[in-house]
Amino acid sequence: MQNLDESILQKVIKARPQESFKGTFGKIVLVGGNENFGGAIIMAATAAVYGGTGLVTAATDPANSAALHAQLPEAMFADFNDDQLVGDLIVAADTVVVGPGLGDNAQSLHILKNVFEYVHDGQTLVIDGSAITLMARENLKQPACQISVIYTPHQMEWQRLSGIKIADQSVENNQKAVQKLNATVVLKKHHTEIYHDDQVFKLPIGSAAQAVGGMGDTLAGMVGSFTAEFKDDGLDAVLAAVYAHSAVADQIAENQYIVLPHQISHALPAFMKKVAAQDSKTHIGFMD
Repeated sequence: MQNLDESILQKVIKARPQESFKGTFGKIVLVGGNENFGGAIIMAATAAVYGGTGLVTAATDPANSAALHAQLPEAMFADFNDDQLVGDLIVAADTVVVGPGLGDNAQSLHILKNVFEYVHDGQTLVIDGSAITLMARENLKQPACQISVIYTPHQMEWQRLSGIKIADQSVENNQKAVQKLNATVVLKKHHTEIYHDDQVFKLPIGSAAQAVGGMGDTLAGMVGSFTAEFKDDGLDAVLAAVYAHSAVADQIAENQYIVLPHQISHALPAFMKKVAAQDSKTHIGFMD
């Protein structure tokens, strides 16, 4: 198992080329947020916008459109009940995130199946939250096309998907399950673990200040954002997103008892600016 450190940030987050436009930095579609859990998809989309993705669309319940536009005018809205509209958006995306606040009823399952129908070769698919629960409960397989699949479960969701009880979630047991999935797994816990092929990475930072609702939605949005924006970096983009998520939170937690998920997103542009400006030997402290 390899510990992640700050060097993963400089490896991925670089100064933006001047000859660029919004399309240069990727397109992401985030699908989720039923009428009861709109906050989840808004937090995930916020992370994607503030993480620097060029074009961000939140496909969600129409009940959430006003809140989305009020809180995040940079993001576009789509009705996740419109199968063809969502499908067209997915076809044009670099990364698709599905699951934050999606719910686990028949409507949710239909939306998830529609997402799986339209993803295609060369894309990245981030599967989070209730989408993982639905897959486990309905024995729904991930798309068979040539895509990079990233699961972002907490330990109970991983238990449902892998069949491994939380008490038995050792590195060895987790690796066996991940290899069967042919995917990357970001297992959210104290000192999150990232599994990819035969590699295992451990996040040595983070704290109990992050034990707040919506933290995982924000992480899923960041993973989606980085894989769309830094699409040539593959696994490194995932690792950088995971590290940045907790690095920003740790710095906020120096002055707060808890860290609110949206605070991490709002701090990202300044944090990433300092990363891009620093060499790999310099400690990154955007609040210094």
